Amino acid sequence: MPLRWLLAVGMLAAVVLVAFASGKFPVAPGELWRAVAARLMGAESGLPAAVETVVWSIRLPRVAAGLLVGAALAAAGATYQGMFRNPLVSPDILGVSAGAGLGAVAAIYAGLPIVAVQALAFVGGLLAVGVVLAVAGLVRLHDPVLVLVLAGVAVGALLGAGISLVKILADPMAQLPTITFWLLGGLNAVTAADLLATAPALLAGLVPMALLRWRINLLGLPDEEALALGVAVGRLRLVLVAAATLATAAAVSLTGIIGWVGLVVPHVARLLVGPEFSRLLPASLLLGGGFLVATDTLARTVAPIEVPLGILTALVGAPFFLFLLARPGRQE
Repeated sequence: MPLRWLLAVGMLAAVVLVAFASGKFPVAPGELWRAVAARLMGAESGLPAAVETVVWSIRLPRVAAGLLVGAALAAAGATYQGMFRNPLVSPDILGVSAGAGLGAVAAIYAGLPIVAVQALAFVGGLLAVGVVLAVAGLVRLHDPVLVLVLAGVAVGALLGAGISLVKILADPMAQLPTITFWLLGGLNAVTAADLLATAPALLAGLVPMALLRWRINLLGLPDEEALALGVAVGRLRLVLVAAATLATAAAVSLTGIIGWVGLVVPHVARLLVGPEFSRLLPASLLLGGGFLVATDTLARTVAPIEVPLGILTALVGAPFFLFLLARPGRQE
């Protein structure tokens, strides 16, 4: 097992190095090493100013944002799947991303600062998942897994209509291009200031999930058995929903809507380390960060123009979701 974790960390480090070196302005490994060594030692690197700017002002915030956002979305997806005992739920399926997106779009439309964008994104995501859970609790005539998924799809469609309405009302010359580009998702507009403003919210969502990862295993049991083992099921679910929603909303406010990470990555992690959540969550964090950084590297190198990140993640996630639906005899 330690060898497997070392291999995963090594692969993540390799993905990060490739991300720093690749792009329209390639940076040679030697130049990258000189830049990092000089920064650590507090000395001059002797590199051209353009190389220093690309490494520290453009790619460092972008790669760091990819790691944090990918880890947050993957952790939120794994947490939702664990506490709802449903392998098909994720921030996208439950409408959290759409709710956070509507809140953030409304804040952008109103010209509010980044803190307000984060706050409205969190409120929108929390309201969305609350409505989905309320509908699933009221409808008891059908399979609860099916009701939860369909309620999420319906609420997500309704919130998507709200986003479309804001786009219609937005100024077509000033606001609409920004909103449309933001909805496609991407890391190209992330600055160091944006990352510093959003990182506390991302970490505030990740920390409770990490601290409670052993207890999440007990939520896979029937509620009566979990209560008999001393777990306050209702309170634990409330804390985890708030933490996962906060992480998702903060990610959406920073990079826009990037779908499918919260669904695909936890399943890949489960195949590698099993369903035990104390192992599943760290694996999801590593794989989520690496997946988003690798996808972002492809987005800015695969074509002459940068491909929106949400498009590439959908190309991977949608077929994977169909595979999960069609897979016979699945026991997650």
